[in-house]
Amino acid sequence: MLAPAIFLMGPTASGKTAAAVALSARFPVEIISVDSALVYRDMNIGTAKPDAATLVVAPHYLIDLIDPTAVYSAAQFRTDALRLMAEITARGKIPLLVGGTMLYFKALRDGLSDLPQADATLRAAIEADAAVRGWAALHEDLAARDPITAARLQPTDSQRIQRALEVIALTGEPMSVALTRTRDVALPYRVLPIALMPSERSVLHTRIAQRFDDMLAAGLLHELSDLREHYALNADMPAMRCVGYRQAWSYQEGEYSYDEMRDRGVFATRQLAKRQITWLRSTPDIQAVDCVGDDVVAQVVDLVAAI
Repeated sequence: MLAPAIFLMGPTASGKTAAAVALSARFPVEIISVDSALVYRDMNIGTAKPDAATLVVAPHYLIDLIDPTAVYSAAQFRTDALRLMAEITARGKIPLLVGGTMLYFKALRDGLSDLPQADATLRAAIEADAAVRGWAALHEDLAARDPITAARLQPTDSQRIQRALEVIALTGEPMSVALTRTRDVALPYRVLPIALMPSERSVLHTRIAQRFDDMLAAGLLHELSDLREHYALNADMPAMRCVGYRQAWSYQEGEYSYDEMRDRGVFATRQLAKRQITWLRSTPDIQAVDCVGDDVVAQVVDLVAAI
């Protein structure tokens, strides 16, 4: 039989960390973070990174891997996660993969799309074009060449517009076509997928607003100022496009008032949660637990114990 692995998924503010810590106290598991924001060093408040005390009790792999100026891809995640899962299994433990970056879960379970590696020279040329014409114009170019991909991107989504144009230039075909092909790989584990899902979206929205307010009170703006002082950052870097940091950056640049920054941060987090929930609803074989109900952690523990 295939070795077991647990996927603990859910939208932001659904209580994944608390459930993971409880599982680590009860079962022989080791935790692998599945979060594209937690890989960055020194980005702690805005990413809701587990604090030092939590990490002592329940260590997490794939946290604090790179500087905020660097890039970490789904392909890198898959390579790292598979290596860690094999090591954990060899120790007689069960990999517990916890997070809300659904692209990473998909890459791990279904394999990677057959897309070319990034080309630094080509990317620089696209960025230079955008500097002259603007990303909205490049979005129009993309719409003419790959309307399916352009339809799901905002004209301001520079990172993804750049990647889509890069793929067209390197392969001669739209990204929407290339994404239909995946590398022939199978995840060599028997996966138990658990999803923390809200029965009442309004309750999750309240949690999201409170958590963003808590981040601001804990010093999110000061953290961003420190990051900008110690790293050569710009607003288009993936790290600074993370929800919360993006809005805080715009506030520090004078684009928003404080209240507007707060409201935009809450709204963007709600939109992120909406996308995560939509993805989870389309994922087969999920064991769902109501994340806004009573005894969520106990339910997750009982579910794992039963299986």
